[in-house]
Amino acid sequence: MYLRSDSFKPYDYLDSRLAFGKHHETDHFQFAENKNPHLAWSDVPEGTKSFALLCYDPDVPSVGTDVNQEGKTVPLDLQRVDFFHWVVANLPADLLEIAEGSHSDGVTAAGKAPGPSPSGGLQGINDYTGWFAGHEQMGGNYGGYDGPAPPWNDERVHGYRFMVCALDAVLDLEGTFTGQDLIEAMGPHILDRAELIGLYAINPDARQK
Repeated sequence: MYLRSDSFKPYDYLDSRLAFGKHHETDHFQFAENKNPHLAWSDVPEGTKSFALLCYDPDVPSVGTDVNQEGKTVPLDLQRVDFFHWVVANLPADLLEIAEGSHSDGVTAAGKAPGPSPSGGLQGINDYTGWFAGHEQMGGNYGGYDGPAPPWNDERVHGYRFMVCALDAVLDLEGTFTGQDLIEAMGPHILDRAELIGLYAINPDARQK
């Protein structure tokens, strides 16, 4: 399989329009346009019954003590963990393209609803669900795509992995499934996969390293 995007080039910096948050000169952070990127795939294997789509960031700090704290930084050598930004299962087998902004266009407080995807199939919940849990204005289930918002004081540039997998089955999943749920369910059904990586940082200093 081959995966491409008209929204960004491989290993290039994502434009802030594709992000959940961006740099602000005085407040460090402000909400961004939060548009999902364009994705298109080809060379699909025979026997494909559905596609799964994931976007995740493997560079999220494992400890949040210093995250977005004035006068502190998140060091490069801190252990990192995965954070899922986009989780979609059972995309139709004849679907080969998703338009920019068709799954997300702006930040939705308390999240977009999981369940039916704008392109068919089902969108699960991304990890902003846990990040904002208990927050008075932002808490809720975050379905579908919500883009990058790495810590504004992180010394590391984050790499966002967009992955499309061709599967030999339609998966039995509910609307509140997570990225890890999808990975486990599709494991024995993957015929092929393709991946694109885009970079992003809110901290201007990180981009200069």
